[in-house]
Amino acid sequence: MLDEIRDAGGELYGITSEPQTLATEAEGEWELSYPIVGDPHHEILATLRDRGYIDVYFNENTGHLTERPWTSHPKGYYQPAVLAVNAEGRVLYRWRMIPSKKNQAGAGTRPESKYVWNAIESAMESGEEPRLDENPVLTAKSRSWFVFMLLALAQGWFLWPKMSPLAREGDNPSHTPKQRWIRVDVFIMLWILALVLFPVKYVGLAFAAWLVAIIPGLVHIHRVMQLESD
Repeated sequence: MLDEIRDAGGELYGITSEPQTLATEAEGEWELSYPIVGDPHHEILATLRDRGYIDVYFNENTGHLTERPWTSHPKGYYQPAVLAVNAEGRVLYRWRMIPSKKNQAGAGTRPESKYVWNAIESAMESGEEPRLDENPVLTAKSRSWFVFMLLALAQGWFLWPKMSPLAREGDNPSHTPKQRWIRVDVFIMLWILALVLFPVKYVGLAFAAWLVAIIPGLVHIHRVMQLESD
């Protein structure tokens, strides 16, 4: 929708809670045609909040992003949000994500761009300031929490769940979703093979022991993801 936005006299900006160096790198690597602004100290966030535009949700970085040592969110990482403001400072659209099990702890989907642009055009015509959009048309359905946690376990070799931020050139290929699904397939096949080769009661005991063993990791990951109630 970038051409339509600019034809209407507007501009699009991306804002990240990472430093400007990483914002600029992403802008180039993803070949974006709009600027990305780094806001590691949440100065923009504070301004938006003070002006009553939108209160962007952010999570404290509790260490679960250590799989990517180059990431940097000094004051916590932003959850997705969309804000449109006209030249006079009137809000035309606003939406923010609150991390929960329904949206993969905030890693889920986003509002569909055409839907957002239509909402902006409607607000421009009506002259009314919209409320926070709590039921937008989304680009896709988020994975279930079960699948999300299964892939997190796969990232940690089914012993300790791990989160994987966006990949960067040179990162371990095991961080890709495809590789995590391969681990899931192999894990399931190994349990099926165990059922074929060993008595069911022993396999059942082993599976129960595994479930007990992963409980601390599951408790930990729920804590660090800082989920809000659905």
